Amino acid sequence: MSIPMVDLKAQVRDLEAELFPAIRDVLSSTRFVLGPNVKALEEEVAAYHGVRHAVGVASGTDALLLSLKAAGVGPGDEVITTPFTFFATAEVVSLLGATPVFADVEDETMNLDPVQAAARITPRTKAIVPVHIFGRAAAMESFSKMAREREVVLIEDCAQAFGASRKGKKAGTFGLAGAFSFYPSKNLGACGDGGMVATDDEAFAGRLRILRDHGSRERYIHEVLGWNSRLDEIQAAILRVKLKRIESYNDGRRRVAARYSKELAGVVRVPSDDPDGRHVYHQYTIRTPRRDEVARALAGAGIGCAVYYPVPLHLQTVYKDLGCKEGSLPVAERLAREVISLPIFPEMTDGQVDEVCEAVKKAVNG
Repeated sequence: MSIPMVDLKAQVRDLEAELFPAIRDVLSSTRFVLGPNVKALEEEVAAYHGVRHAVGVASGTDALLLSLKAAGVGPGDEVITTPFTFFATAEVVSLLGATPVFADVEDETMNLDPVQAAARITPRTKAIVPVHIFGRAAAMESFSKMAREREVVLIEDCAQAFGASRKGKKAGTFGLAGAFSFYPSKNLGACGDGGMVATDDEAFAGRLRILRDHGSRERYIHEVLGWNSRLDEIQAAILRVKLKRIESYNDGRRRVAARYSKELAGVVRVPSDDPDGRHVYHQYTIRTPRRDEVARALAGAGIGCAVYYPVPLHLQTVYKDLGCKEGSLPVAERLAREVISLPIFPEMTDGQVDEVCEAVKKAVNG
């Protein structure tokens, strides 16, 4: 029996009795754009995070893009971020005419290193964008202090970290804004694209709402150039059903991660849980110099796996003009050579976890 990276079919089956009526209600209402479910989801997400505002947008990428735009990032600015993340984190910086500045990551957490980030602040630095990679919150107390003292904007990329926390404070609530993705495979996933920005700043939230709707707060009156980036009403209805279960979903991922770590410790380098926070394990990512052998073995056994991310952003072709060379960010480059993510989802059984572990052990030990 094959084991997928994430079993969305199992989740949909479990929720059919609530999902289908929620979708039918939207179809019956014909309120498809910025309807009552979007408004209700925004209020529920804001309440969950303990902030005053949440603004639904079309994707996690747009959540980052509009957050940076609303924060005033533009041509001539620099934005410090991690090279070990999905391309969108840097892409949106470039799309706004600003320059991404990459700093290396911590070996243990794989998150942006505050010391490395601080060393790259210049008079042109407008913002810092830490990413809570794989569901572990970055060292946000350090970044918050840095942002205050150096007078730069702090935007959190929370695409993989819905429900994660650091010292009792949820990811996405440390800076000016937290940008979330609802891509289907996320801890809180829609049945299509979707995103949201959480913030405590009322004026900032107002700018986001204008930017997501063609720069308009009143129909046919446009104050600025904006985007068409509205969270879909059907997706909002689906997300409201799933949001009620996010704690149990994250607990399920932590259960799977704990079993993996117990079985694979000493075989490969396993991810460490966060002693100062709550890791929500969007991915369970191990490290081994025999990464390629493990990937082949898992594929041969019908087990899903994925490599996030084989080419760090500072070495991507599109950023060759930034002047980064191989060896310039050694920790991120080493991670790119060694990491592999194993299947993880809340519905995963102990038997499935054990099957994956046996395949990994066989590949590593021969």
